[in-house]
Amino acid sequence: MTAGKCDPLAKRLARSGYRTALGLQTLISARRRRGAPKVFYGGARPGSGGGPLVKVARLNEYFPEDRWAYNTVYLLSNTPYLPRAALRRLKQRGVPTVLNQNGVFYPAWFGGNWRAKNQEMAAAYHLADHVFWQSSFSRRSADCFLGEREGPGEILFNAVDTTHFSPLPERPDRPVTFLVAGRFEHHLYPRIGDALDGLARLQHEGRDVALVIAGSMDDECRSRCRADVARLALEEVVILYGAYEQSGAPEVYQAADIYIMTKPNDPCPNTVIEALASGLPVIYSETGGVPELVGSDAGWPLSCDEDFDTMRWPGVDDLTAAMALAADGFAAAATAARERAVERYDLDRWIGRHRDVFASLLENR
Repeated sequence: MTAGKCDPLAKRLARSGYRTALGLQTLISARRRRGAPKVFYGGARPGSGGGPLVKVARLNEYFPEDRWAYNTVYLLSNTPYLPRAALRRLKQRGVPTVLNQNGVFYPAWFGGNWRAKNQEMAAAYHLADHVFWQSSFSRRSADCFLGEREGPGEILFNAVDTTHFSPLPERPDRPVTFLVAGRFEHHLYPRIGDALDGLARLQHEGRDVALVIAGSMDDECRSRCRADVARLALEEVVILYGAYEQSGAPEVYQAADIYIMTKPNDPCPNTVIEALASGLPVIYSETGGVPELVGSDAGWPLSCDEDFDTMRWPGVDDLTAAMALAADGFAAAATAARERAVERYDLDRWIGRHRDVFASLLENR
C-alpha cells in the first residue's frame, strides 16, 4: 500500500465498527427528555473540511452536542451513520429526529453500489420527524431515489455567515478574475479544464482576464491541470491557490470577481452561497439546486440537461460566451449577488429555523 493512502478494506471495517458502536450507544441512551434542545448529531463530527462538518460545527455553537442525555437527534444525509435499528429505537422512545437532506447516490457520479448506498440513506429519510431539504432539487432527487416521503419537511437552503464572507470595501486594480473552488476529483476535472479553455479563448481575444483555482485536487486532477495550463500558455494568468480551511475562505473569494460552478446536479453547494455573500456573481450549470440559489440577476446560466446516468457538462463555447458577458457586466451583478445572500442565506435565519423546529418537536412530544 502506498504511504499516505488509506486501505479501503480498513476504512470499511472502521466505518462498520463506528456504526455498530453508535447503534449500541443509541439503543442504550434513547429516551424521551423534556427541556431545551440537547442535540446528538448522530455520529457526525464538527470540522471545516466539507459541507457536513461545517454544518455540525455551526449548529454545535448554538446547540452543543450531548451524546448521552440528548432529547433531539440531528442527522445529515451525507453521513448516515446510525443503523436502522437505532433509528427505530429513537422513534419508539419518542426522541425527535431531524434530517438535513443533501444529495443522493446515482450512477452518473458514483461508481459503486449506488442502490445499496441509497437504501442506507433511505432509512433516516423516511423515519425522521422533520426533513430540511437543501433545495427543491434535493427533495425531487431524494423522492426519486429514496422513495417519496410522506412526513413533514421544508426547503431550507444552506447558510453563510455574511459578516465573515463579504466583499472587499474597494475592488483592487487587477484583471477580471474568475474563480473555481472546491474539492476536485478526477470525474470533476471539466470544472477546471473547461474554465482554462474559456480563459485561453478570452485571452486570445485580447481581454485582461485571470483565473484562480482553489481547493484540494486528487493526483489526476493536479497532473491534468498543470499540463493544460502549460499547453495553453496560461502560467502568467492562472493562480493555483491549493487547499484552504474555512477560516481562510473569505480571502479566496476576495481574490476574484466572478465564480464559475459548472458541476452537474449539485443540490446546494456552499461555495456558491459563499461566493454570493462575497459579492461574486456566478456562472453556473442550469441543473441541480444552483439555479434556485443564484436566481435571475446574480449570475449567468448555462444550458445543460439534467441526467442521473451520465455527467453532462455545459459546452465550452457557451461557457466562454458567459465568461465574456460576465467580464463586461460583473459590477452590477456583484451588488445583486451580495444582496441575495444577505436576504436569503444569512446564518442567523438558518439557526433560527432550526431552533423553531427543535422547540416545536419537543413541545409536541
